[in-house]
Amino acid sequence: MSNKMWGGRFAEKPAAIMQEINASVGFDYKLAAQDIAGSLAHVEMLAQTGLVSREDAEAISRGLAEIRGEIESGAFTFSPELEDIHMNIESRLAAKIGAAAGRLHTARSRNDQVAVDFRLWVRDTIDHLDAQLRDLQQALAEKAVEHAGSLMPGFTHLQTAQPVTFGHHLLAYVEMFSRDRSRFCDARARLNECPLGAAALAGTSFPIDREATAKALGFDRPTANSLDSVADRDFVLEPLADAAICAVHLSRFAEEIVLWTTAQFGFVRLTDQFSTGSSIMPQKRNPDAAELVRGKSGRVIGALAGLLIVMKGLPLAYSKDMQEDKEGAFDALQTLSLSIAAMAGMVRDLEPDLKKMKAAAGDGYATATDLADWLVRELKMPFREAHHVTGRLVALASDRKIGLQKLSLNELQSVEPRITKEIYDVLGVENSVKSRTSYGGTAPKNVRAQAKRWLSRLAKEKPAT
Repeated sequence: MSNKMWGGRFAEKPAAIMQEINASVGFDYKLAAQDIAGSLAHVEMLAQTGLVSREDAEAISRGLAEIRGEIESGAFTFSPELEDIHMNIESRLAAKIGAAAGRLHTARSRNDQVAVDFRLWVRDTIDHLDAQLRDLQQALAEKAVEHAGSLMPGFTHLQTAQPVTFGHHLLAYVEMFSRDRSRFCDARARLNECPLGAAALAGTSFPIDREATAKALGFDRPTANSLDSVADRDFVLEPLADAAICAVHLSRFAEEIVLWTTAQFGFVRLTDQFSTGSSIMPQKRNPDAAELVRGKSGRVIGALAGLLIVMKGLPLAYSKDMQEDKEGAFDALQTLSLSIAAMAGMVRDLEPDLKKMKAAAGDGYATATDLADWLVRELKMPFREAHHVTGRLVALASDRKIGLQKLSLNELQSVEPRITKEIYDVLGVENSVKSRTSYGGTAPKNVRAQAKRWLSRLAKEKPAT
């Protein structure tokens, strides 16, 4: 017996292995809500254009609503023999309302059907991710206000560079996640075109109203080319690219949390809610949530690479290879969602060790640049010369195993006689960060103002629709 949905051309059932490799309902069941939404919009359009009677359209709509309830309640049985979510729902509809169910597929194909379903799912997921990223920004900005003046070392090459504030460091990630949100917003705008009505690849001879279905499903417009409508997967690739960049940002922050919670750094502490222990070493407190966020970035990046490879050699229009677009995307975007939630939890949970961070901020001659800047500003010395003089003073302090601020005035003047006692005003870490008042700098008043601006901006944002 052939497949009753498409088997008129075939006399025998597919081989078992063919059924196994061909079936996608094991993962595309996630599109059930979107598939029903698309079908409801489609059948209403068919009724409005007279392609389906109002009686049949109402029966189809009632049946679809009942099926939606069955799926939501867990009572629906998905059959791999029916291949995908589309055929599973259509088969159940036929069982419920009879022959009228066969009219639902008028003027459409599974090619445009899956394209609209998947676009709807990606759009819904982008809205969810945006809300999560906004919450993460909120957590970071709140912590940044609290620690606008809390000193810590800034690093380059993971070596002590210049002192900054903890709030300033956190706001760097607020900026990163703002760019992530912007990229997702751009991707959402580009994908918000409706492929429904493109049919298999060439459009349809039925007098359908694509503007109506696009509007009913919240799209800005119908897609303009039927071939591109079913062949395109940019609407998945672009959000996956955005997700990969976002996952890298999360991973970088997670790496810093891992470092900061070590005994060697000791900058922050996570409570028991975001730490785990060891089965053999009772003293251990492991930042496993951060490590998992760091590790899961690989899955997100891998999904992007996987789909790019699937799509790179496909001729127009649809090929069954494109069934491989979903599992990686589902996993990647849901993994990103989990990672964002975990990071927001860690941000709210972590507590910095202010004393230890402040002590570290002064290590490694972190105010050397301030000394060089003072020489330029007060002695009108060319910067390269000031850099050389400062280097000699750092070497002197290093030989004596003391900080720059511990050098006596005589010792400072042994390298540069014009140095005065006022130089000590710039050698402390507090004065260093207070002096960084340029726009975007780490001065506490800058950080506090910037964090409050972010909190105000986030408070005014409307939830994604």
